[in-house]
Amino acid sequence: MMLGSVLFGVAAIAVAIVFFAISLYNVLVQQRMLVKEASADIETLLKKRFDMVPNLVNTVKGYAKHEEGVFTKVTELRTKMQASGGSMAELSALNNEMTSTLKSLFAVAENYPNLKADASFLQLQNQLSDLETEIQKSRRYYNATVGEYNTKIQVFPNVLLANLMKFTPAEFFAAADEEKEPVKVEF
Repeated sequence: MMLGSVLFGVAAIAVAIVFFAISLYNVLVQQRMLVKEASADIETLLKKRFDMVPNLVNTVKGYAKHEEGVFTKVTELRTKMQASGGSMAELSALNNEMTSTLKSLFAVAENYPNLKADASFLQLQNQLSDLETEIQKSRRYYNATVGEYNTKIQVFPNVLLANLMKFTPAEFFAAADEEKEPVKVEF
């Protein structure tokens, strides 16, 4: 009778461990899919931004023909984006470079009052501003999802099974260096 109780207890523990492992595996797969989905959203928005940029460049080019350096940089970045391997670190770096280059492009536009008043330029600028807001929201969602996923695979006892099941940490979408700098307020 005692042996039967012990065997039943061992079997119950084994079944509980199996159910825990299955449950954990399903949760981690769901979490990994959320990370992939969020990553795809960012890639879609970045592609949309890169596709919009030539229209903006062509509009600015009509007014600022001698600003060729900025136009060349934008074209190079667009080509890099299309050829990128799609790792989050690479997309993040390209995004940060493009953000900086677009700031330069808008700085060039500041020197041309007729350009600043051009309806096409204003429309593109507004669309790009809205797109930048969407990218920021998607980036925050992606990083939150990555944080949750990485935490789930690194806490005990999950880490034991996650390592066995080959779940690896996901990369965060890193901020540009200028975004990490404290804001300077001068009066």
